[in-house]
Amino acid sequence: MDVRYARKGLASLAIASVALLAVGCGAEEKPKADKPAATTPSSQQTQTGQEPQSTEEPSEVVALAKGQKGLELAINSVERDAGGFLTIRGQLKNTSSATTIVPSRLSGDETEVVKHGNSLGGATLVDPVGKKRYYVLRDTEGRPLTTSGLSNLGAGQSIPVFLQFPAPPPTTTEVSFQLPTFEPATLKLS
Repeated sequence: MDVRYARKGLASLAIASVALLAVGCGAEEKPKADKPAATTPSSQQTQTGQEPQSTEEPSEVVALAKGQKGLELAINSVERDAGGFLTIRGQLKNTSSATTIVPSRLSGDETEVVKHGNSLGGATLVDPVGKKRYYVLRDTEGRPLTTSGLSNLGAGQSIPVFLQFPAPPPTTTEVSFQLPTFEPATLKLS
C-alpha cells in the first residue's frame, strides 16, 4: 500500500470524525417533562477537572488485561469495518482502593506519539500465525487514533477507551492484544 494514499485516507478519516463529533455535539435534547434534568455537582469532579465517569460498565467483556497498581482494561468489543480498520472499545478501570496515576509508558516509546501526551498509543496487536504486528493508527500529525489525555483514575473509577488499528486479513481469527505494563489478552476476530 502506498504511504501517500494511506495518509490521505487517515486524514479523511480524522476530518470525518471531527465533523461527526461537531454535528453530534451541536444539538442538545431538551429533558422530557416527566423526568427532571440530571445535574452533577462540581464537588464530584476529579483532580484533573473532569467529571467522574459512570461506574456502569457494558455487560459483555470479551477480554480482560490486567496492569500494574490495580489498573484493568476490560475489552467490550472488537469490530472490523469496511474501511479496513479494527476498532477496540472498552473500559480502563482502577480496581485499587487509592487513586492511580495512569503510566506514561502506555503511550509507547515512539517520539511522534509521546509528544502528543498520555494515550494508549503503545498498544499493538500480534498475529502469531501471520507473524505480523499491528500498531495503533496515527493521523497525519502523528497523534494516535486512541483515547488520549489520560492522567489518573480515582479508586473504583473507570473511563471508556478506544483504539483503532489496521485490520488484519479476514483469514486472521485471533490476535494477541498487548499494552505496555499490562498482561497480553487474546482477542477473537469475526
